[in-house]
Amino acid sequence: MKNILKSFLVIFVCCFSNIRAQQDPGFTQYTYNMSVINPAYATGTPEIINFGAFHRSQWVGAVGGPITNTFFAHMPVSNKIETGLSFVNDDIGDGALKENNIYADFAYILNLSQTHKLSFGIKAGATFLNTNFNDFQLESGAVNTDPAFSENLNRVFPNFGTGIYFYTNDYYVGFSTPNLLNSKHLNTIDGVQRLGQEAIHMYLTGGYVFDLDKNFKIKPSFMARTVEGVPPMFDFSTNILFRDRFELGVSYRYDDSFSGLAKFGITPNLHIGYAYDYTTTNLGNFNSGSHEIFILFNLNFNKGYDKSPRFF
Repeated sequence: MKNILKSFLVIFVCCFSNIRAQQDPGFTQYTYNMSVINPAYATGTPEIINFGAFHRSQWVGAVGGPITNTFFAHMPVSNKIETGLSFVNDDIGDGALKENNIYADFAYILNLSQTHKLSFGIKAGATFLNTNFNDFQLESGAVNTDPAFSENLNRVFPNFGTGIYFYTNDYYVGFSTPNLLNSKHLNTIDGVQRLGQEAIHMYLTGGYVFDLDKNFKIKPSFMARTVEGVPPMFDFSTNILFRDRFELGVSYRYDDSFSGLAKFGITPNLHIGYAYDYTTTNLGNFNSGSHEIFILFNLNFNKGYDKSPRFF
């Protein structure tokens, strides 16, 4: 890595001052990545296993911009129990700071009525933290002797979280805290202060599906994220769905970015999506935006496709 230390530190500071509220990776298409932040997320379709993969390149063109990859799978065991797995890889600074998060989810579903369901979930797993400061260079080109970057880290931090999710075929509301342990990732060593800890995040999400006619639906949704010591972050999205297959929309992240969204149903069980974020803060002068792509696949053990389509 030939990036100079000064350039990397600019991105590092931006990431951990601005993203302290977004220390856990954030996604623009959050409605389709819900199981990562809320273990209570459930679909209520016992014959189907849901798979999803996301890739997000944030602040493209900026030195050391975060790159996040996510994979998840979840399946109902019965009409009251749903289980899942999630993997999140976060890379900041071209490999200088990496996190791998592996979690298992368990959700218990209460059938309040034929169409209204309330789910309670727990999530447990670990964060694997790795740093690589070997290729750091000072602006002068001299060998880096800064003691704060003299030792690479390789640590494991267990954690667990919980959530609640109320849903029907037309709308949902969820609240979750995916990491309840406030563990310190970087600490003071040999008199050198290093900043970094797993802060407790809280998420409030919701969405609704309005039928305009038999071909068009409109899907507003929101997500609020908060963590102690920083202002909350708000996402507001609106998508238009055509024939339960093609979807276009816009999103606004308060005081951060505007986004364009798209999702296409290749088959009833295979969907792909894309989002582009235009940064509205001063950081937008140093990057060309953020890109996010995803693929969703449903392994359907029920022959045919006679289930109601999933809107979230």
